[in-house]
Amino acid sequence: MQVKDMMFDGHPHVLKAQQFSRSFAEKVFIPLSDRIQKMLAVRSCSHLLDGKGMISLFTAESTRTRGSEEIAFELLGGKVILSVPGAKFSSAMGKAESLVDTVRVLSDYCADVIVVRNDSDTEMPIAEIAERIQTPIINAGDGADKDKQHPTQALLDLYTIHTYLGAIDGISVAMIGDLKNGRTVRSLCYLLAKWKIGKLYLVSPPGLEIGTDIKEYLAKHNVDFAECNDIRDVAGKVDVFYQTRTQTNLGSAAVDRNDPKNGFTIINGEVVRMAKEDAIIMHPLPCLGEIVRAEVDGDHRAVYIDGHKGKPSQLKCGLITRMAGHLLVVSPEVACSLL
Repeated sequence: MQVKDMMFDGHPHVLKAQQFSRSFAEKVFIPLSDRIQKMLAVRSCSHLLDGKGMISLFTAESTRTRGSEEIAFELLGGKVILSVPGAKFSSAMGKAESLVDTVRVLSDYCADVIVVRNDSDTEMPIAEIAERIQTPIINAGDGADKDKQHPTQALLDLYTIHTYLGAIDGISVAMIGDLKNGRTVRSLCYLLAKWKIGKLYLVSPPGLEIGTDIKEYLAKHNVDFAECNDIRDVAGKVDVFYQTRTQTNLGSAAVDRNDPKNGFTIINGEVVRMAKEDAIIMHPLPCLGEIVRAEVDGDHRAVYIDGHKGKPSQLKCGLITRMAGHLLVVSPEVACSLL
């Protein structure tokens, strides 16, 4: 394999899930993540980004994404030279400076990559900001673009599914909850459409259905999908349950999940009992009532926090794949040497 094989569409920026082809995922990203997982277990990867620097700019609070991006970079031997964890900590944002101007300023501070999260729909989309600077940008969740995306989450979700099920072709997936403004489900739809999956069930309360743009994309790529508002109707048919919270931070109205008129879009003991024995239950977190934790957490199919059968949890897959992503963006020649 050559360094040019490490270059995905749009390299070095990571902006949208559409950048990653099936071939790239299968031949580069998944094998590289597997290698990183093994190296991480024996802490033999702490030299791979020695001397490299990262800036972390989050205009909204984040624990898992910001934490895993920063920890991933430092586990590779790099250094987080500046971390801005939320707009209230940023004097520039507090003084009403635009996100694009803040990023343009930071791009001159000798970082090798800038990781950006934006939850505001009044800012310039991250993909457009990337056109104005030379420093590589990783989109850690964008709320400004009408095509709301979270590509690194989609990559870790894909890796989690592959790790537990061994393949993507032929599987059936239920995406549950707020599909209208859920960045993670939108990005994962774009990725899954590159495989010949069995069926995609889009399970949402009324008013929170996935956008027509995604449905048109799925139809264009011959993905068999169906919409409903009761997960119990399809629980025994799916290999992956992908539960999401209501995206109130991105404009969705809170949903009373105990009101029958809103359907049944939680995972509880009843749903688990209907599920296939080898299915997996995923959630991008935080869990805010969409999963009845006392009834689901201990089940071997729940992989969002705890791994099973010696395999990493969905959370741990996030750390692993973000390490792989940093290598591909900052040092593709090092990534190439590992494959």
